[in-house]
This record gives sequence, C-alpha cells and structure tokens, in this order.
Amino acid sequence: MLVVPAFAQNNKKENKKMKKTLVTYFSATGTTKAVAERLAKEQGADLYEIAPAKAYTAADLDWRDKASRSSLEMSDKASRPAIKDHCENIANYDTVWIGFPIWWYTAPTIINTFIEAHDLAGKTICVFATSGSSDVKGAFADLKKAYPQYTWAESRLMN
Repeated sequence: MLVVPAFAQNNKKENKKMKKTLVTYFSATGTTKAVAERLAKEQGADLYEIAPAKAYTAADLDWRDKASRSSLEMSDKASRPAIKDHCENIANYDTVWIGFPIWWYTAPTIINTFIEAHDLAGKTICVFATSGSSDVKGAFADLKKAYPQYTWAESRLMN
C-alpha cells in the first residue's frame, strides 16, 4: 500500500496557478457598465473600466452628426482616443473580457487604444458587446483580424 503524505497533496494544490479573470469595459452611456458588472459577478471576476481621458458628451455621441467626436473617430481606422489610465495589474489575469457598445457595426476605436496599451500575450481574450440592433460577430472578427497574435476565445452580445 502506498501512503502519500498530506503535505505532498497540499503542495500540488499550492503549485497550481489560480486562474483569474478580469472584465474590462468601455461604456459611453452606462449600458455596457451595467452588463459588465453582471458579467463580472457571473464570472467571479475583477472589474476595470476603460475610461476615455476626456469623457464623451451627448453631442460627441450623436451618430447622426458626421462632425461628432464618435463619428470622426469611427471614420478614421487609425484613431486611438486617449484612455484615462493604464490597468497596472493586467499581468495577474489569465482571462480578459473586453466589453463595449457596438459603434458602426464594430468596436469603438478606444478598444484598440486599450488593447495596444496592454500586453495581452498568453491570456485568453473574450469579447462582449451591447447593441440595440447589431451583432457582436463583426466586431469580434475585426478584433481577431487586427490582433492575430492573441488568443481569442468567445464573444457574446449581452443586452
């Protein structure tokens, strides 16, 4: 009969890395924030807001105005709106959810700013989006194409 000491079993448990999940989100009006909070609770995850350096006003978000801030950003694929801060502890997470409202059938360009400002190598990236009429599939495909070096796992439309 083989006897394995209890301390050997405990060492195995301590050596296993605890998987941690982070839910990040950009929310211009609060809709995506509410969904992100629900998702973080569901996943047992930490929460991080992707906040713009300069908050969006109602006029900035007027998609019918071709001169509005959001319209100008989305018409320029190279646009990278500044973010307020950097997620300093992102290295601590194995899975990162990135959430946003669908703008012009894809992710707002501030999401590119966030991705490019953080090292997401070795992480599993999941996407969730809110939208009144669009699906998340196009935005997910666009992000995967723009950042093929990362591991993309799933996408969800969550209204």
